[in-house]
Amino acid sequence: MAQPNGAPAASGGLALKPGTAWSDAWRRCLARAPEAFAEDRVLNLWNGTWHRDGAPSPAVSPVDGGPVAGPPRLDADAARHAVRAALDQHRGWRHVPLEERRARVAAALDALAEHRQLLALLLVWEIGKPWKLAQADVDRAIDGVRWYADHAERMTEGRAPLDGPVSNIASWNYPMSVLVHAMLVQALAGNAVIAKAPTEGGVSCLTLASALCVREGLPLTLVSGSGAELSGVLVRSAEVGCVSFVGGRDTGARVATAVADVGKRHILEQEGLNCWGVWEYTDWPTLTPLIRRTFDYAKQRCTAYPRFVVQRTAFAEFLAAYLPAVRSLRYGHPLAVAAPEDPLPELDFGPLIHAAKARELAGLAAEAVDRGAVPLHRGSLADGHFLPGQDTSAYLPPVTLLGPPASSPLHHAEPFGPVDTLVLVDTEAELLAAMNASNGALVATLSTDDRATFDRLAPQIRAFKTGHGTPRSRGDRDELFGGYGHSWRGAFVGGDLLVHAVTQGPPGERLPGNFPDYQLHPAAA
Repeated sequence: MAQPNGAPAASGGLALKPGTAWSDAWRRCLARAPEAFAEDRVLNLWNGTWHRDGAPSPAVSPVDGGPVAGPPRLDADAARHAVRAALDQHRGWRHVPLEERRARVAAALDALAEHRQLLALLLVWEIGKPWKLAQADVDRAIDGVRWYADHAERMTEGRAPLDGPVSNIASWNYPMSVLVHAMLVQALAGNAVIAKAPTEGGVSCLTLASALCVREGLPLTLVSGSGAELSGVLVRSAEVGCVSFVGGRDTGARVATAVADVGKRHILEQEGLNCWGVWEYTDWPTLTPLIRRTFDYAKQRCTAYPRFVVQRTAFAEFLAAYLPAVRSLRYGHPLAVAAPEDPLPELDFGPLIHAAKARELAGLAAEAVDRGAVPLHRGSLADGHFLPGQDTSAYLPPVTLLGPPASSPLHHAEPFGPVDTLVLVDTEAELLAAMNASNGALVATLSTDDRATFDRLAPQIRAFKTGHGTPRSRGDRDELFGGYGHSWRGAFVGGDLLVHAVTQGPPGERLPGNFPDYQLHPAAA
């Protein structure tokens, strides 16, 4: 039987691929960044050095329930010292010429690329990403920032860094391609950067990435702590020039209130119920592989599609296309192999972020069925890709429910897990009402054969990006990103807008975004 995070199974079945255990990853971190990792903990980074402060919290890997490094939580007083030190760094860094900033960012990107596989392995253990998706997260961060470095002159022309550092509070699901990417672009634009490590996972990956970047002279601060303890410091402090937040609506609303009170520059990406509509559509063979792709990383991403709104008269054909996709999904332990020389498995998803989330979603699905939803598909852990005897408490097989009742949270909120809900409609008005159930979304898709129908209906869908028969993503490089309604507050990002959001332009400039006193929405890419 496999031990958590440790040796492979003694005989039979799958085994942990040699060299991929958590203990292997941890030893490599100690060897590559001894300034940032101790034998028993990760350190906090502020004032340009690593500090053995904060109380480490116990943490377990969602992959197998075994122990991993937890965040060393600072209290509010310690965080204030870190923020003040970041302001001192900012006052020097903002005067560093662009060419030098770009050279240091480029050197940091080279270091991240050199340690790509270790960063990806940490993502597997800390947040349960399958190997292919973990590597993609690292690659998107590196490639995306290189693009910004190549276009920095144009984006920063006539602009200046902010008066204080940028403070980042981000969710755990994309530590590299969202958080580290944003941090490096912010530094490239002339700002010192503060980041709070997510409490639910990713602290070791972020610590290694930050250590590699700080070695190249970038002004980064990385601290850990509870949101209740640190959010006031990282959001309201006068030293902070901008707040960048990625997370749920409840926390985002509190951050939005705080930044509005002090009139601070902000970028607040929040969740929305992204919907896929099917209306007057017949190209069913194309739909099946697209549906399978929507389950990447167990739909634990802001641009996931957990809701399908389907024309009732086409439901039989839709179901014939949908069920083969969901029945073909592969899920399980991301590092389990049949033989030591085998490549790591190509899975659609691994565990959810923790066992409590899996229990919560399973309970919500069961409750929805009790209240009238129809279960169309229920996967089984018996079909998963697991080590013999491993802890599977954080895993949830895919579930599909028809007609979630209005009393169920699954009717109007994003589940952030492999739970799909289907809603049947008879008219275009019902289609639009169902697709706009959460008062704003980041992305949407409408599958319809007729382009004129898409062009007529798409503008009425309250999503920042709407695809015609294909999924939309957050985007990379020059693709804009934002949200409608409650899914976004503050400045939009992507392309030039990401740099503009963290720099000062001409007097009276109105940044595109959703602000308390105005809304300015550019055409989405």
